[in-house]
Amino acid sequence: MNRPQPTAWSRRIRGPYLSIGLLAIGLCVGTALAQGDGAGDRLPVEKRLPPPPSQAAAAVALVASYRYDDLLWENDKTAHRIYGHALEAAEPPSGSGIDSWGKNVAWPFADRQLRSGDQHGYHGEGLDFYNVGTTRGAGGLGIWHDNKLWTSRNYVRAHILKSGGQVADFSVDYAPWPVDVDRKVWETRRFTLPLGTHFTRLVSTIGSDKATPLTVGIGIGKRTTGQGAGDLTVDRARGLVSWWGPEDGAHGRMALALRVDPAQIADIRADADNQLILLTVKPGQPFVYYSGSAWNKGEGGFSTRAAWDAYVAGQSLDFTPPKD
Repeated sequence: MNRPQPTAWSRRIRGPYLSIGLLAIGLCVGTALAQGDGAGDRLPVEKRLPPPPSQAAAAVALVASYRYDDLLWENDKTAHRIYGHALEAAEPPSGSGIDSWGKNVAWPFADRQLRSGDQHGYHGEGLDFYNVGTTRGAGGLGIWHDNKLWTSRNYVRAHILKSGGQVADFSVDYAPWPVDVDRKVWETRRFTLPLGTHFTRLVSTIGSDKATPLTVGIGIGKRTTGQGAGDLTVDRARGLVSWWGPEDGAHGRMALALRVDPAQIADIRADADNQLILLTVKPGQPFVYYSGSAWNKGEGGFSTRAAWDAYVAGQSLDFTPPKD
């Protein structure tokens, strides 16, 4: 959604109505900054964030070294976080799922939100009410073996490639982790989020100490917001799983989606914590998938499940792995 801007005033207010006039102006400014043209204005602002350096739309990625190396990325539509290795000791259990934040401004806000110390509160620009926990969240993955998803710990290295312009682009490395007792795997994953879309493009390359193919499970976490399971749409022919989350009180709903290359699908199923798309991949060969996210009170204007499903299904996405 486009954000209304505060009105500029050029004439002075004089006389006995000065205090009343200034109070009205302050209320108007606060309302204009907090509201979008959707339902975001129904959230009370607890304490406003410091103003942004610019209100221009930008796609950014950064490592929050002040918060256990949380890695934040966002564009004008959506915002996300993954967790660094340092958080494993500070806030156990900590997992390698993808966190998704609601936002209702076009400019970057997540760094200022996290620095506030209250990322779960609404301060006028967005909030984190999605509880990724140890689920796969909004598109994390693992190796499916023996009816179980074997997952990495938090990322250990990050490489920011582009930030602050038309696209956020970075990669992270995950240290080797066991698959049962007879195999180890490791991963490098690249994340790319340009302006104007709700979809992050992810390119995963999974190494292994064995050359046989792997079954990778990419997930959307269960029971991450509100009460109940939410609504799931599955379209195997399009390689699509879409989730319309349950209402979470005044916070509203989160909507998530996965898109994969249909030719790679081995199965679509669930475990105790996640809705999963299972793909057959070869060690050392990159594969592409997309993770989509939206807040029904935020940018994009998705007020119904049907609107979100239509957007997710209608995106033309490229699953060709990069050559570099």
